[in-house]
Amino acid sequence: MDILRNPFRGTGLPAQAELADSSVQGDPSVPQHLLKRCPAASPTPLRHAPGLARLFGIESLFLKDESQRMGLGSFKALGAAYVLAQDASARLDTPQAEATAEQMGEALRGSVYTCASAGNHGLSLAAGARAFGADAVIYLSQTVPEAFAERLRSYGAEVVRAGLTYEESMAAAAEAARRNSWTLLSDSSWPGYVSIPGRVMEGYLVMGAEVITELTEPPTHIFLQAGVGGLAAAMTALFRARWGGLPTIVVVEPEAAPAIIESIRAGRAVTTTGPVSTMGRLDCKAPSHIALAELAREADWFVTITDSQCDATAKRISEHGFFTTPSGAAGVSALHHAASHPNDLGLTGTSRVLAFITEGTETLSRLMPS
Repeated sequence: MDILRNPFRGTGLPAQAELADSSVQGDPSVPQHLLKRCPAASPTPLRHAPGLARLFGIESLFLKDESQRMGLGSFKALGAAYVLAQDASARLDTPQAEATAEQMGEALRGSVYTCASAGNHGLSLAAGARAFGADAVIYLSQTVPEAFAERLRSYGAEVVRAGLTYEESMAAAAEAARRNSWTLLSDSSWPGYVSIPGRVMEGYLVMGAEVITELTEPPTHIFLQAGVGGLAAAMTALFRARWGGLPTIVVVEPEAAPAIIESIRAGRAVTTTGPVSTMGRLDCKAPSHIALAELAREADWFVTITDSQCDATAKRISEHGFFTTPSGAAGVSALHHAASHPNDLGLTGTSRVLAFITEGTETLSRLMPS
C-alpha cells in the first residue's frame, strides 16, 4: 500500500506542468435540471454500514451505492449520456422544457459518437446514443471482458477491439473520430481536448449532490477511487465547494495503474506502465489533465492498493450485503487496509467516512433492463 501526502495541496501543480487549460465545475444544477426529464433517473441510496465501520475501527461509514444507477449499474450513467442529452437539447429549435420525447429521441439522428472504454463509460455512451437517435462506436482493448462488449451491442453500439491497453484503444478511437468526422466523447482530457470531458464530469456531480442532501454533517474522510480521475475530481470539486477544507480527501488507484499518484510525484502528467489489474475500470495508465489539476490542488492523500487487497475487500463487504466488483470496492479497500497506517491518513475511532460503491457486479448488471 503506497501512501503519499499531497505536496501541492492548496496551490496545485506548477505552471510548467503544462496541463490542459480548464477547470472542474462544482455546480450540479444544470445536470440535475436535465435529468429531471429522464424517466430512468432517480437517486441511488446512501447506505449506512455500521458493521463495516466497527470492522474498520471508525465511528461511521456511509457508502453511496451506484450499483443500479439508471439501469446501467454504474455512476458513469451520469456522464456520457448527460453530454448526449445536452447535445440533443441544443440540436432542437424547440426549448428543452417543451421538447417532446419523440423529438428528443430523434434529435441526434445521423450523428456518430465514439469513445474508448473499459466498460461503463461505453455503456453510458451506447445507452445515450440509442435514447437520442445517434450511432455509437465503442473501442475496447483486448483486456476488456467480452461480457461488456455484449452489453454494448445490446444497446445497438458497434464494438471495435483495438490495442492491449486502454490508452491504445483511446488512440484508436481518437484517430477514427478524426478520420470519419465523428464526435469523440471521452471521459479523459488532454491539451486541446477539455470541453466534452468537462461536461462528462459535470454529469457526475448529481451523485455527489444526492449525498449532500442526505448527510446531516460532513464526513471527516472521503475515499474516492480513480481511473483517469474524473469521478474523484468531480466529487472533490463539489465537496470542497460545499464543505470547504474539513473532509480529508483520499484518492485511491490500483498499484498496477498509478497514473495520478506518480503524476503528483513528478509534478506533471505522466504515463505509467504496469500489468493488467483486476480493477479493470480503474486500469488507466495516464490521467485526465482536468482531473489531475483539481486533485493536485484539493486532495489530501494519494493511495495505491494491490489487486489482492481489493479482491479481499470486495469479498469482505459482500458479507455485509454490499455486492460489487474490485473496481467498485477500491475506495473502501483503501479504508479497509489503512488499519495498518491509521496515523498517515488521520483515521481514528471518531472518524466519519464516506466512500463509493461505483458499480454493481456483473450478475447485477445482467439483471438490469437494456
